Amino acid sequence: MVCSWYVRQQIGGLRVLQRDLADRNRRDTLQLLRIQNDLNSAALAMRDMLDADEPYPLTAWSSQFQRIHDDLEDALRREDQLATASRTPEQRAYLATSLGQFWDAVDRMFELAKSGKSNEARDQIRVSLQARQAALSTAVSRLLVQNNEAEQQTAARVEQIYAGVQRQVYIFLAAAFVTILLTGAYLIVANRSLFAQIEDLSTQRSELAQRLISAQESTLRHISRELHDEFGQILTAIGVMLTRAGKEMPEGSSARAEIREVAKVAQSGLQSVRSLSQALHPVTLEEAGLESTLDWYIPTVERQTGLIVSFEKSGIPFPIKPAAGINVYRVLQEALNNVTRHSGAERAWVRLRYSPDEIELEVEDAGKGTAQNGKRQGLGIVAMRERAELLGGKFEILRPERGAGTLVRLTVPREAAEADEG
Repeated sequence: MVCSWYVRQQIGGLRVLQRDLADRNRRDTLQLLRIQNDLNSAALAMRDMLDADEPYPLTAWSSQFQRIHDDLEDALRREDQLATASRTPEQRAYLATSLGQFWDAVDRMFELAKSGKSNEARDQIRVSLQARQAALSTAVSRLLVQNNEAEQQTAARVEQIYAGVQRQVYIFLAAAFVTILLTGAYLIVANRSLFAQIEDLSTQRSELAQRLISAQESTLRHISRELHDEFGQILTAIGVMLTRAGKEMPEGSSARAEIREVAKVAQSGLQSVRSLSQALHPVTLEEAGLESTLDWYIPTVERQTGLIVSFEKSGIPFPIKPAAGINVYRVLQEALNNVTRHSGAERAWVRLRYSPDEIELEVEDAGKGTAQNGKRQGLGIVAMRERAELLGGKFEILRPERGAGTLVRLTVPREAAEADEG
């Protein structure tokens, strides 16, 4: 903005300089040349008047001098309006006074010629008129030289203004370039620092998520074992005791029948506790692996929810370490829970694919869909994404090729999922 204002000011001053000085001085020079040309015409006429071989009387030149006089008066009037500020009042007055005296002498010369005093008239030309004409031509030449010097000074000032504007523009451009460089360097340093902080926060968040998930799995494992060991043993003992007590009762008695009913309830409770324990933390995951756990879990979901689940496996299996297997299992668990609770579908497809570089789990349903533009927010979705990130994998919620429903896909690199041999 400052540079633009400066350039406008300088260009405005340059425009005024060209209008008030250069153009005006040029027009003034044209009028001075016009005056000088008229004076030269008068000098030529006087030379012809002094020529002894000239057949015409002196009065024959009267009309020519009148035309020169009229043109000089008009040129002098115009020149006086265009005279530059450097012209002094004395210079203006001298030119006008000298011309007036010259024409007074011309009038006296023609008066003598009309009176028949031709020789005296010629003497007047030689003594007075030619000298006055020469002085006037000299004065006009000086004014022309002065105008030429003024034009040179104006051109120098114009060149100085152009050079100043160019220099200032270069300075402003250099300053702007330096400012941009400094600002860019500052932004680069600031962005690097910010990105480093973000990366550090992301690392801390991943570590915290891993700790939370590990703590959650540890808690679920503990609860699962407590249910299986403590409550399972208690319910088993109650069942055994009820069975013994029933045998002590008379056959066919109502008390014996009631004890048997209570024993069945205890056995059913034991089965429920074992199923809940297995759902909280499947022991088969550590003992038999991921595939066996899914073979057990999927029929359990079908029995509990009535959902028809098709389980497909492909590729050459490789052993999955428990730390990775539990995360894959939790993603499947959450995905099937979403299908049961939100999709309204009666059927789902689970696909487990092994490839040389990765393992892929897909859960697809044909319901109303649980995704909005592929990004459904919720604690379950967030947890699945966190587990995928912990494994260095990729989690996606897509629209199936068949159109309706939702497709959940988890991809885990083989090096993060495969268990060490031995």
